[in-house]
Amino acid sequence: MRSRSFLQSLKYAVEGIAYCIRTQRNMKIHLSIAPIALVLGAVLHISRLELVMVVISISLVLICEIINTAVERAVDTATMEYHPIAKIAKDVAAGAVLVAAFNSVIVGLMIFGSYLKDIIITLFG
Repeated sequence: MRSRSFLQSLKYAVEGIAYCIRTQRNMKIHLSIAPIALVLGAVLHISRLELVMVVISISLVLICEIINTAVERAVDTATMEYHPIAKIAKDVAAGAVLVAAFNSVIVGLMIFGSYLKDIIITLFG
């Protein structure tokens, strides 16, 4: 077995991420929401710690989506027929994405909610 160079391994990883972006609708959705959250954080001048929490939440969702795609493709490669264990593997991977997305919504509400509440009170007081 040949040893891969670091750059070759990096290239494969980037190809995997690009595949997810190209083929997964939910990955595109996550990637369109992420910059909105980051811009909102900049506009609202959230703290560095709050920004770190937003970035971690975004990363967690993207990582779970990538792993979900890998599980789906591996299961599809193993069997194209319905199998209850294959369904469980796919459902559990999708569940991980859902938990991560739910977490990001909660983090977003906890962080941005207080800033937005203050702005609304100031404007409409």
